[in-house]
Amino acid sequence: MNWEGHRRVSIDNVMPQIDCGHYPIKRTINEEVKVEADIFADGHDKVDAVIVYRQKQKGRGKEKKWQESPLTFSENDHWSGSFKVDDTGDYEYTIEAWVDHFATWQYGLKKKYDDSQPIQTELLIGAEMMEDALTRASTPDKKKIKAWIKLLRSEKNENEAVTEALSKEAKEIMYASRDREKAHRFDKILPLRVERKRALFSAWYEFFPRSTSPNEGEHGTFKTSEAILPEIAKMGFDVIYLPPIHPIGKAHRKGVNNATQAQPDDPGSPWAIGSEEGGHKAIHPELGSLEDFQSLVRRAKELDMEIAIDFAIQCSPDHPYVKEHPQWFKWRPDGTVQYAENPPKKYQDVLPVNFETEDWENLWKELKSIVDYWIDKGVKIFRVDNPHTKSFIFWEWLIGEINKEHDDIIFLAEAFTRPRVMEKLGKVGFNQSYTYFTWRNSKEEFEEYLTQLTKTEMREYYRPNFWPNTPDILPISLEDKEEPSFIIRLILAATLSSNWGIYGPLFELGLNEAYPGKEEYTRSEKYEVKHWDWSKTTKIKEVIAKINKIRKENEALQSTWNIEFCETDNDHLLCYSKIDQEANNKLVIVVSLDPQYSQSGWVKVPLKRLKLEEHQPFEVHDLLADSRYTWQNEWNYVALHPQSIPAHIFRIERIKA
Repeated sequence: MNWEGHRRVSIDNVMPQIDCGHYPIKRTINEEVKVEADIFADGHDKVDAVIVYRQKQKGRGKEKKWQESPLTFSENDHWSGSFKVDDTGDYEYTIEAWVDHFATWQYGLKKKYDDSQPIQTELLIGAEMMEDALTRASTPDKKKIKAWIKLLRSEKNENEAVTEALSKEAKEIMYASRDREKAHRFDKILPLRVERKRALFSAWYEFFPRSTSPNEGEHGTFKTSEAILPEIAKMGFDVIYLPPIHPIGKAHRKGVNNATQAQPDDPGSPWAIGSEEGGHKAIHPELGSLEDFQSLVRRAKELDMEIAIDFAIQCSPDHPYVKEHPQWFKWRPDGTVQYAENPPKKYQDVLPVNFETEDWENLWKELKSIVDYWIDKGVKIFRVDNPHTKSFIFWEWLIGEINKEHDDIIFLAEAFTRPRVMEKLGKVGFNQSYTYFTWRNSKEEFEEYLTQLTKTEMREYYRPNFWPNTPDILPISLEDKEEPSFIIRLILAATLSSNWGIYGPLFELGLNEAYPGKEEYTRSEKYEVKHWDWSKTTKIKEVIAKINKIRKENEALQSTWNIEFCETDNDHLLCYSKIDQEANNKLVIVVSLDPQYSQSGWVKVPLKRLKLEEHQPFEVHDLLADSRYTWQNEWNYVALHPQSIPAHIFRIERIKA
């Protein structure tokens, strides 16, 4: 029967949904999906509602059954609830709501009974509802319902009948036996993408394999890179990101400091991909063989790390694609191919791919085959270079196709560009995204930016990854600064965001000589083979190891979304609390933003959020200094000194009786 004319419930303002359900919201395994909506009916009848969700089937076959999670009324017809899933893949969810006639009847019965009104007819109405429910009830519940029907139809024991009718058991059994045919389902089925935990919680370390040789003046290899992995693992990183590992073109090769004329022994930029030795599926001969690369992947896995590689859709003029597929590039009237430009900057050693080519379908297939190739070789994480200069519809297609075949691939968008463009990349499927953290410095800037990332719609699709530096960027916050500046930036990155990364070993060595007039490293490693002392101990390195250990031991630091900023009476002190999803791990973090002078002041502990009572003592354990203090009030005094550790990471621990 068509019950459309019986529809009395309205379901409005359902959240979360991205662009009216066009794009999926993102979660990781066992991460809560909180759903909210305005739900109401005409008149005074009670309504009830649930979230319904299921995993989408891959390919043909019977769809999986819908699962349910309750929604709870709060106020002003607003309802909320949540659910979690324990597997990766594509899901869908929506809301179902209905007029709850039995709850309405219970409410009216109690009011009339309490007012000493006649209720015999009311009891008969309840009995009829129960008789209707018998056809839907489970076998154990039928026996109970029949007993209630007999009691309600009896003119004796009215008090007992009311007590049973209003009981919690009656409410639960009748709820389980309710008529769902007349339920109204929200008119959109909304998409959800569930990914593995590393999409939300990761620590990245970037280095150039060619700079890993123990011998100065010698080109590093995958074998020498393998030798330094234990040193990186000791710092607690779990993702090793390698710039492009492919053959480097010779035409228009760049020299030291991005010079347009290279010397004969200049290695060139790894981002100028392709030569007669091959393209995106080949390996630079001086780095080693494919077997050497796969050995590096295996060794990283033994150390609980993953290798991420760069997916840069661009070619040197020597790339095989230029001769084999000239239609994939733009050709100028003088017969030369168009190189990359960002006026006034020129990148003559790099040719952009033309996404407006008439042969776009073959181009797309070939680019996907590159990703497929490296997945087959053991790579599951890709840092994508300049994705904002390629077609959005291409990324949506590519990532969608990869997701159909694999549930565990992660794409990081390297896009320091306009906000709407960065957001679009998150929507079309990128699992993680570079951010403006690198240029945020003041307390006000951090609070405003993190609020935007975590308390707006961006939380549903834009998963930030905070980097204090990159090979392209030496920010003012580090340029010509001392060790405390590096420590402050790493603590902020690693505790504000659950994904963070550094470009090393320059960062942990505290190297920061800038190119005059630019936020860039002088004598950039992008154009030279360097020689580093990978075993050198520094305070920065020690703090990195400690911070990454603290992150792994405290679930509150394994999410970006749980941050709440706390008041301070000193603008040089940034304070925020973080609580894990189960509210078992509670942290209050205070970071000095001043790398030169000591800063002190009062911070306001969010007692209500931490479920602490005013004037009741509690212990805070500073995980950085391994010291303990007893606090009992809302406002507490802290002092931070840049030459020691310019931050506190307080774990809240109740004092044992």
